[in-house]
Amino acid sequence: MAANAVLDRWSLSGRTALVTGGTKGIGHGIVEELAKLGATVYTCARNEAELKKCLQQWEAKSFKVAGSTCDVSSPVEREKLMENVKSAFHGKLDILVSNAGTGIMKPALGVTPEEYKFITTTNFESAFHLCQLAHPLLKASGRGTIVFNSSIAGMVGIDMFCLYAATKGALNQLTKSLACEWAKDNIRTNCVAPGYIKTPLIQNALEDEAFVAGETRRIPMGRLGEVQDVAPVVAFLCLPASCYVNGQVVVVDGGRVVNGNI
Repeated sequence: MAANAVLDRWSLSGRTALVTGGTKGIGHGIVEELAKLGATVYTCARNEAELKKCLQQWEAKSFKVAGSTCDVSSPVEREKLMENVKSAFHGKLDILVSNAGTGIMKPALGVTPEEYKFITTTNFESAFHLCQLAHPLLKASGRGTIVFNSSIAGMVGIDMFCLYAATKGALNQLTKSLACEWAKDNIRTNCVAPGYIKTPLIQNALEDEAFVAGETRRIPMGRLGEVQDVAPVVAFLCLPASCYVNGQVVVVDGGRVVNGNI
């Protein structure tokens, strides 16, 4: 294989990507990872000030990143987001990373109807709708890739996280279904399922020494995860080198869910 062909398999040069929730946590890491590999990235966030700050930082790093504000829990804003992406990328999109999500740590009996609606809409409904909206753009690219950000909570039972876990389990199944349905359109669909990763979403839990000690004990690698443990895995699933990987839920958790010695 020619040297250039080998390099092309490990490059995203010339590729376009939409990453939702790209201003902090895992999403921020994904934006940077894809940009480092040469992709032109469009991202979104609810907080305009945070978005502008990140865009300025990425410009200083010479990353090709643009973005706009969007609350992915809103169908109207999702539609506006995809119109912006369509315009920015001239009707084609190579990569959709549905990363934005949220959660609450609460007993099942205490979940309110408002919380139920917000969590399910943000974590699952938005991902499904964005896939519907992005499908024509991904198909037009001839090499479309979708990556969902799920969680090990979608695979194992975790106290106080039942609603969050249900939405992540749904994402895992959506991954498999779309992988089969849309392969004919040259669109691959995969998913990463991180364990506990040090992000703002679990900041309160990270301040609980007993929680951190208990989780660390369950992880064979002996530590909680970092953003840089997850972002490169997402990037790999977007690379030409992973062109035969489809319908997979890739767990990134230091071995926690396979550890029987707990």
